[in-house]
Amino acid sequence: MKDGWGHRRACAALELAETRAWRWRHRRGSDRLEDACSGGHAVHGLLEDEQTEIVALFEEWGEVDRSHRKLAHRGSYLARVWVSPSTVKRVLAAQGLHLRRPRRAGASSRQPFPEWASYTKNSIWIYDTTHFTRCPKTSVTAVMDLATRKWLATIVSAEETSTQVQAVFTDALEAERLLELIEARQDGLVDLSVDDPNRPILLAVSDNGPQMRSGSTREFMALCAIAQHFGRPGTPTDQAWIETLFGHIKGEWPHLERIEDSAVLRAELEIVRRDYNTVRLHAGVGYVTPDDEHEDRGPAIRKARRDGLASARNRRIAYHRQQRHQQPPGSQDVD
Repeated sequence: MKDGWGHRRACAALELAETRAWRWRHRRGSDRLEDACSGGHAVHGLLEDEQTEIVALFEEWGEVDRSHRKLAHRGSYLARVWVSPSTVKRVLAAQGLHLRRPRRAGASSRQPFPEWASYTKNSIWIYDTTHFTRCPKTSVTAVMDLATRKWLATIVSAEETSTQVQAVFTDALEAERLLELIEARQDGLVDLSVDDPNRPILLAVSDNGPQMRSGSTREFMALCAIAQHFGRPGTPTDQAWIETLFGHIKGEWPHLERIEDSAVLRAELEIVRRDYNTVRLHAGVGYVTPDDEHEDRGPAIRKARRDGLASARNRRIAYHRQQRHQQPPGSQDVD
């Protein structure tokens, strides 16, 4: 192929641009048709002084930055080298250098409840304090039975101390008729500064708030033969049951967030507590009300639903079978 026409035919057969043919012709004239050796360098490749600067940054700032991203920005921050984080990582890896990440505290696990605390009514109570948007200086402390999800008592106060904890627990104990049991256990031999695990009537679960951790609260709980259980600091999921209660009442009764008077808030919370306990079906206890579960009506209600579902299914089957038998012959074949 010594003419341009031959080059064009060759390019057409190989489905290549004609410019490639003229390039081959030029290379043939200089005897360079053989394939060149593989390799070479990218035109934007790092310079040796840049690689040296990256290593120097590692030696000087590696213990401070501990990240290839920070180290890349450190280079431009100091006007020493301008490279991407991936380049820093690649250069350090080629040199066998590795950044040491800071040690992280190991994830702690939630402490289990004591073995004596059973998942039954009046065995585990959980309590916490929350605030409402328009009454930021008013604290609302609530106590809930963990097993039945019944909202036992509430106190609305301008203070958030151990006094409120004692008051709301006294109300809950009185409502559940447990004060008589406490009085029967007060034999004068209880050390008020130490909880006696052999004497608890129930377990009180809370976070690590100062009013929960205070010595006054501890003495009150010991006097009432109530053991305390605290969640991990900064881990609200350890008190997920009471956090869910607050989330539901604020989400399903949004008018509470618009109340500005504490007395009105107190009255409205009592109405909401009644509806929460006696009207609202709770998914956590099998779609019965917390009051139903607390008064042991829940199992019967759930069984009645299962029986009703089975009966309704049998009734539908019987009806459709009867309808099928009552149809005249050949009616099902009509288009």
